[in-house]
Amino acid sequence: MLKELDTPALVLNLDVMEKNLRRMSMLAKESGIKLRPHIKTHKSPYIALKQIEYGAAGITVAKLGEAEVMSRHGIKEILVAYPIIGEKKLERLKVLAKEVNIITSLDSVEVGEGINRVGAELGKEMQVYVEVNTGLNRVGKDQENTVELIERLAGFEYVTIKGLMTHAGQSYKTKNKEQLQEISVQEGEYLVATQRLVKEKLGIDIPEISVGSTPTSYIGHQVAGVTEMRPGTYVFNDGTLIELGLIDEKDCALTIVSTVVSKPDRNRVIVDAGSKTLSSDKGGFNQGFGLVKNKDVYVSWLSEEHGVIESMDVGANIQIGEVVEIIPNHVCPTVNLANELIGYRKGKIERFIQVEARGKNK
Repeated sequence: MLKELDTPALVLNLDVMEKNLRRMSMLAKESGIKLRPHIKTHKSPYIALKQIEYGAAGITVAKLGEAEVMSRHGIKEILVAYPIIGEKKLERLKVLAKEVNIITSLDSVEVGEGINRVGAELGKEMQVYVEVNTGLNRVGKDQENTVELIERLAGFEYVTIKGLMTHAGQSYKTKNKEQLQEISVQEGEYLVATQRLVKEKLGIDIPEISVGSTPTSYIGHQVAGVTEMRPGTYVFNDGTLIELGLIDEKDCALTIVSTVVSKPDRNRVIVDAGSKTLSSDKGGFNQGFGLVKNKDVYVSWLSEEHGVIESMDVGANIQIGEVVEIIPNHVCPTVNLANELIGYRKGKIERFIQVEARGKNK
């Protein structure tokens, strides 16, 4: 089948994807917590609906554009895990909130003011997650400042604080499983401790404790008090998760099928998948820009339409015209570069899956 495709192409082993969905759903179920996967990995309503079919309680999106696409396909339980600010975005939020049970996230009073205004105009409460910094140092405040923020947010009539959330993205750069275990446990425990401090100081009960990232989901769900997890990459898996030792090559559902177009010398071959296909985002991966399956080599560097594989005597084992499969280092931006995924099962194409939310970055 692969040799018949026009390359480069993103192909999806549906059996492996469904196995990944079952695995994460079972982890959540066994721990008694909710699974709210992040759809930024696949940006596909078809796959989001599959995740719900396999037990997800709702979905997480990064931007309103993704939420709008998912809503059109009947998904009505959506967390927007990104601060929403600005009149145009608040108008779009208001439209969505009429049709969808939408939760937003924030780490500032300024964002809370806008959300409260939308609630007032609709005459309904707006649920929010307050984002807490657990080490990534992106958005989110520390514990003390989170308590202060919640005290101020509690004064807004139409804002209801539904949960505390975090994303321990630093987990992707851990060096070993011991380090990953430490970050995963810290992520959950810090949120639970913050929840307890809010109750002690302000008398406010916050029901949901939501942790994110695929690496920490394999461990962090075990922390007492965590009620929800939001992994994304697990649906496909990628080179970073292989390097972390969490999955094997056979667990990677999505690969890039690419053709060898040149072999300038014995130690260098060129494939037709460059940065416009593979993405130049290495994620937490330390070697190259993609693992070539069954060849034990990596894509060394990229230009826009060329992937260069440099390795001693690599040309002896890879020939011009040969079709290879590449596991991307970071699958999320890779998918965002494609219009469709070619879903196959047992060597036969079953369906073409549209990446309908690609480029929906507003």
